[in-house]
Amino acid sequence: MAVLARLGVIVVLWAVVAEGILDPVDFLALQAVRRSLDDMPGSSFFEAWDFTADPCGFPGVFCDGNKVSALALGDPRAGSPGLSGRLDQALGRLSALTELSLVPGRVEGELPESLSSCRNLRFLAVSKNLISGQIPDGLGGLSNLRTLDVSFNQISGTIPASIATLPSITNFILCHNHLTGGIPSFPDSSPLIRLDLKHNDLSGGVPNLPSTLQYLSLSANRLTGTVDSVLPRLTRLNYLDLSMNQLDGPIPASVFTLPLSVLQLQRNFFSGLLQPANDVTIQVVDLSYNRFWGPVSPLLAGVGQLYLNNNRFTGEVPARLVQELVGSGGLQVLYLQHNFLTGIEISPASSLPSSVSLCLMYNCMVPPVYAPCPLKAGSTNTRPADQCPEWRG
Repeated sequence: MAVLARLGVIVVLWAVVAEGILDPVDFLALQAVRRSLDDMPGSSFFEAWDFTADPCGFPGVFCDGNKVSALALGDPRAGSPGLSGRLDQALGRLSALTELSLVPGRVEGELPESLSSCRNLRFLAVSKNLISGQIPDGLGGLSNLRTLDVSFNQISGTIPASIATLPSITNFILCHNHLTGGIPSFPDSSPLIRLDLKHNDLSGGVPNLPSTLQYLSLSANRLTGTVDSVLPRLTRLNYLDLSMNQLDGPIPASVFTLPLSVLQLQRNFFSGLLQPANDVTIQVVDLSYNRFWGPVSPLLAGVGQLYLNNNRFTGEVPARLVQELVGSGGLQVLYLQHNFLTGIEISPASSLPSSVSLCLMYNCMVPPVYAPCPLKAGSTNTRPADQCPEWRG
């Protein structure tokens, strides 16, 4: 009996030891990853990667049984210098990998095509490095992928259409790269929540997008066409930035009823009347540098920061906007410069609260109060009379 007991203990100990032994394929893959990356000066992330010990205890390595399930490369603390080198193709041999992240640094080269072999991958984030080349088409086969963040790199080429059809994708963040071509279409069934493609070189129109979207930023591209049939169906949107493109056409009134905190449409070719149906309570509305015309709606008085400058608005500034501004209401910024406005009901003796900003320069009126404007508003107070046929001076 004693012998049998001792044998039982040995079996149990052997099982415990065996359970802690990393799969040889994963072990060799981690060694290849280590050889391809280095700490930048000031970083000590890899100091504890001693392969005479169990790699599952290494910083940034997380295991499930004898397989690597997550890899967080680099010191995540703010201000860490990050890593240099390249991402090795051996990453694709980590068959149980569900998460791969890389802290900001100077890692260069291309995204490994072999990542398409990591069929369980849910999270891929390698932002703020020097990664170049194209997005591997094979990533479009990762049916479990929920987050793809390759922002702030040097990635070029087009966005693979297959990635847009991934059934689990919720965060699609490719901003600040050199991507070209069009925005791929997303199916109505997509669970997409965040789409951030700003600061690329994308062209073409804005396609239909899934109604699940809550964050949409497409600014600083070369997008063209209209959006009046795209935006109204995005009823969950709380952030919208289409600025600095070549978009045109009207903005439907329903956009102002979306649950937005930020609406940025500046520096496009949008035109037409602005006619919200109800009071607008969006905190930031920037419609500057477009071709909107007609009267300024009093229903915009509930906005916190309102930028309507450099358009073609006419008529008088609504009294409700003035009341909100002068009466220390919710309106803190009102930029109306470079329009064709003919008047504003405000006493020349009025003193604007120090917390608010008002600019009225270069309209069809003499500004009744002094209010400092941004430098790019220029130094001319009033438009030439021949540009203001309705103004009597």
